[in-house]
Amino acid sequence: MFAGIVTTVGRVQELPEGLPGQLVLGHPMELIPGAIGDSLAVNGCCLTIVAARPGQVSLEVIPETLRRTTLGTLGVGDPVNLEPALLLQSSVGGHLVSGHVDATGRIIAISREQNSLWLEVEVPASVARYCVPQGSIALDGCSLTLVTVEDRPPHGAVVRVSLIPHTVAQTIAADYLPGVLVNLEADQIAKLVERLLGPHLAGRGPLAPEGEGR
Repeated sequence: MFAGIVTTVGRVQELPEGLPGQLVLGHPMELIPGAIGDSLAVNGCCLTIVAARPGQVSLEVIPETLRRTTLGTLGVGDPVNLEPALLLQSSVGGHLVSGHVDATGRIIAISREQNSLWLEVEVPASVARYCVPQGSIALDGCSLTLVTVEDRPPHGAVVRVSLIPHTVAQTIAADYLPGVLVNLEADQIAKLVERLLGPHLAGRGPLAPEGEGR
C-alpha cells in the first residue's frame, strides 16, 4: 500500500531487451530502503525488489505489468517516480494507493497559471466512471485531486488536475508533454463500493428511488 506521495525520482540503468525481465533502477540510497522482497512503486506500479545494492535495485517485470502500464516504453536513462511501501504508522499524505495500475491515459494539454501547472488528461471509460470533481486519482503514482471531469462517452473523460511547484520539482511531471502516456489508478474505495453495491442496484437507474427502476 502507498500514499501517492512520490519519495524521489530514480533512473533506469538497465533493461532486458524489450522486457519482460528485471528492471534495474538507480536511486538516492538514503531515500529508498531497498530490501529484497520489499514493494516499490515505480511510476505508480507496485513491483517487488529482487536484488539490491547501495543506490540500486532490481525489480521483476512480467507480461501482465507491461500490458497494463507504460513501463514497456521506458528506456535507459529515463526518470521514474519512486515510492516505497507505507509502514503501518506512516501518515497518508495523499490517498490510499495500491500500486495496481488500472489503465493508461494520455496528456492532451499543459498550461500554467501563476504557480500551478495544469494537466488535462484523457482517461478511458474504465477509469472515468470513478472520477468525480474533488476526488482522487494517481497519475504515475502521484496522488492528485481531480478539479474537473468532462465526460466524453463512450470513450471516457477528460480530467484536469493542478500541480503545485513542489510536486513538479519532486516528480517526473516536469518532463510531461502533450501526447505522453501516464499510468492511472482510480480511487480504490470507489471501486470497492461499486463492486459491493452493484448486485443490489442492477436494473435501477443511478438515482432511482426505492422500488423504482426494477
